Amino acid sequence: MVVEERLEGLGGWLILVALGIIVSPLRIIFELFPLYSDIFTNGYWEILTTSGTDAYHAMWAPILLGEMGINLALIFAWLYTIFLFFSKKRAFPKWYIGIVLFTLIFIVVDAIAIKSVLPDEPIFDSDTVKEISRTLISCLIWIPYMLISKRVAATFVRQ
Repeated sequence: MVVEERLEGLGGWLILVALGIIVSPLRIIFELFPLYSDIFTNGYWEILTTSGTDAYHAMWAPILLGEMGINLALIFAWLYTIFLFFSKKRAFPKWYIGIVLFTLIFIVVDAIAIKSVLPDEPIFDSDTVKEISRTLISCLIWIPYMLISKRVAATFVRQ
């Protein structure tokens, strides 16, 4: 006797997806808030963005403000994606795919931008390589899953 698995619902591998989308905005907050807080409270902003200082470069302000803005947008995008996920909205897989691809592109573009300011530093330091690898592996696993999984197709059906 063959028992057919019920594919609709937030079960199976989607539990790992749920964990990932819940952790993602928290991770951004807990990793970057202390960094950005230090930039503004310890005088680094002035050192990096004031003409005439040793560390000044005209691109520091746009890069740092861009990073902060994009990371803030990513936090809100992940929160919206969490809503889509638990509401079982049809848009969830597209939002998820979009965010993980955007994140991968953002990490690479940000590394290139920083390289333009710090030409003597390696473009892909160990932290950047770790982030690119982690995000790339996530893309390689979860994007195909979102596109071909019967559970995903059966679960995310609400307008």
